[in-house]
Amino acid sequence: MNAVLIDGKSLNLEDVVKVARHGCRVELTEGAMASVRKSREYVDRLVREGRVVYGITTGFGEFSKVSIANEQTELLQKNLIVSHACGIGRHLPEDSVRALMLLRINALSQGFSGIRLETVQALIDMLNTGVVPAVPEKGSLGASGDLAPLSHMVLPLMGLGEAYIGGELMPGAKALERAGLTPVVLTSKEGLALINGTQVMTGIGALTVYDALNVLKLFDIAAALVAEAQNGVTDAYISDIHEIRPHQGQLDTASNMLRLLEGSERTTRSGQVRVQDAYSLRCVPQIHGASKDAVRYVHGKVAVEMNSVTDNPIILADKDMAISGGNFHGQPVALSFDFLGIALAELANVSERRIERLVNPALSGLPAFLTRQGGLHSGFMIAQYSAAALVSENKVLAHPASVDSIPSSAGQEDHVSMGTIAARKAREIYFNTSRVLAIELVAAAQAIDLNEKYQGRKLGKGTQAAYDTIRSVTDTVVNDRELYLDFEKVAALVDSNRIVEAVEAVVGELA
Repeated sequence: MNAVLIDGKSLNLEDVVKVARHGCRVELTEGAMASVRKSREYVDRLVREGRVVYGITTGFGEFSKVSIANEQTELLQKNLIVSHACGIGRHLPEDSVRALMLLRINALSQGFSGIRLETVQALIDMLNTGVVPAVPEKGSLGASGDLAPLSHMVLPLMGLGEAYIGGELMPGAKALERAGLTPVVLTSKEGLALINGTQVMTGIGALTVYDALNVLKLFDIAAALVAEAQNGVTDAYISDIHEIRPHQGQLDTASNMLRLLEGSERTTRSGQVRVQDAYSLRCVPQIHGASKDAVRYVHGKVAVEMNSVTDNPIILADKDMAISGGNFHGQPVALSFDFLGIALAELANVSERRIERLVNPALSGLPAFLTRQGGLHSGFMIAQYSAAALVSENKVLAHPASVDSIPSSAGQEDHVSMGTIAARKAREIYFNTSRVLAIELVAAAQAIDLNEKYQGRKLGKGTQAAYDTIRSVTDTVVNDRELYLDFEKVAALVDSNRIVEAVEAVVGELA
């Protein structure tokens, strides 16, 4: 895999995934290195001239009123990191930490942070050699940046804290030694440059957006499989309806449904079996489409944030200025990640309703709970319970974090975004939603097998490919068995995107 080149301006989700999940190497472009050097030269000049500049010759937050002598610069930066490393809870997953490291490197590479090139390179060396700082997941307010978790990222760079290497947790100094690296002694502005940013919330959120974009297509596939099992009415998907309410996600979803079901001998037209379907099938374009539009909106915001400078103060060497602004405030992505969580939760909501329609004999026309020997066997009864539990949990998690603010730093930081909480919640909602989806896929395949009236009739081109992929890892349930194993196998298909790939191989790329 080719190295991801960092210039501060062109990072995308695919690059983040390459580095965070597949270990791709990172390199700075020549332009980025020149920009970092120029910014650093200006900071050195400020220090020599003894100018009063926040975080360079002063303390931090409420202590910005306190001037710091030149000979105390290194101690100031060390104290900043060790005092701010107040994270709580379990460590973030390795891919999230690698993502946030990459995004911090990308922000620093634009040359507005005043950090030394060798310090940026030391962070790159950690990333490239597999040293993953142990970063507790809780403790960020999401304004003044992700101060606590980013401080934990910096500790191993200094030979402090803890880090993982090869999956093993060890002291930061030992991890550096094992990787053949040496600790860095931070100097003026560098501690602040490393921790004053939104990269924790953005890193977690970026990976969630990437996964959400992939899973959106799979929800259409699941709905199409349920339509096959329920002899769904395809009139609701014809383009004429959607062109007169032309939300892009709605148009895309309706098109997907018709392509997935093309050639099906199990779907129906209005009046053949029934006049219309319940909303969970009839309104798939409107429901799924709204979530698609929301996720795409969030993708746009993340794309901007990944290539933004979120430092403080901002070093504008060309204008002989060091401005203490507010680019570190997480509000733009905090709102977006709350929106992302809500959009994903809605997909789980409608998915669970389709599961209910499959297992409930009063609604499905199929054997109760998708088993032919009800009573002796419970079939998919509790599968719907599990989906309902996940959906209920999502409803709690979907309450927005960004509507809250607790002032900090003696009132100096009197509005905060809670964006990292929003990103973490969106990630948890994504997990729950993807598992509801796995249950729906297994239940839909089972329902297709039990629809005796239509046995022998063809599925659509797309739904056949999806059905075959599901059946490649799990068989029809005849006698009760440990269904969680089926769900785990299909969840692995969801995570790997194999079902979408199989479907797109026969119907072309879905929207």
